[in-house]
Amino acid sequence: MSKNAKSTKSTKATTAERRARVAAQREAARRAEARRTLIRRISVTAGVLVLAGGVVGGAILVHNAGGDSTTSAKGQGNGIKSVPATPLTAVKGAATSPPWAAPKAASARAKAAGLPMLGTEGQVLHIHAHLDVFVNGKAVTVPADIGIDEEQQQLSPLHTHDTTGVIHIESPTKADFTLGQVMTEWDVALSEKAIGGLKTGGGDELHVYVNGKERTGNPGAIKLAAHQEIAIVYGKAADTAKVKVPSSYTFPEGE
Repeated sequence: MSKNAKSTKSTKATTAERRARVAAQREAARRAEARRTLIRRISVTAGVLVLAGGVVGGAILVHNAGGDSTTSAKGQGNGIKSVPATPLTAVKGAATSPPWAAPKAASARAKAAGLPMLGTEGQVLHIHAHLDVFVNGKAVTVPADIGIDEEQQQLSPLHTHDTTGVIHIESPTKADFTLGQVMTEWDVALSEKAIGGLKTGGGDELHVYVNGKERTGNPGAIKLAAHQEIAIVYGKAADTAKVKVPSSYTFPEGE
C-alpha cells in the first residue's frame, strides 16, 4: 500500500473517531439535560402535591371543626413510602456479559430490590458512595439512570445520575442500604463467585474491595456508607494484578 493510501486511510479513521466522539458527547449532554429536567419536574410535582395536600387537609379540618381532628390527620398520611428496615443482601440480577446498561424498567428493578419509587429525592438520609467495576483489567461503566424512571417521573432512594460511578442514597427515612440493592436495581448478578454472567474458576477470580481493603463473603451484604469506595474486580490473576484498586474517591464539593 502506498504512503498516500495509508495517509488517506488514517485520515478517514481519525475523522470517523472524531465524529464518534462528538456524537457520544452530544448524547451524554442530551441525557444529562434529560436528567436535570426530570429532577426539576419531580421537585415541582412534589411541591404541588404538598400544597394540594395542605389545602385539602385544611378544608377537612374546617369541615370537622369540633369533631375528631385526630382521625382526620391519620387519614391524610405523611406521603412517605416505606423503606425496608432490613435491606436486600441477595442480589437478584441477570447473568449477562458487560457492558451493562441501565435497565429500562427502573420501577420494576427497584421493586425487586425491595425499594419504593418516590416523587422527590429524600432528605432525611442523604449520602453518596462510589462504585468501580473492573473486568479483565478494564473499567466497566456504571451507567446513569439506575433507579430513575423518566417515564413515570419517579426515582428510587438509591440511584445514579451520571456515569461517574457515584451512588446517590437519598431516602425519606433513615435505613441501611446495600450493594446488593444497587446491583439488583442495575440488574447485574453478583455473588462470591460471579458478576453478571462471568463466573470464577479456570483461572478467573473475583475480588471485592471497600476503601481499598478486600472483603470476603457475600458482596451483596456490604452496607453503603458516606464517601465509601467500593471496587469489584474480575478476571485472570494477571489482569486483576494490573488494576490499581482505588482506596477512595474524590467526591464533588457538597457531596
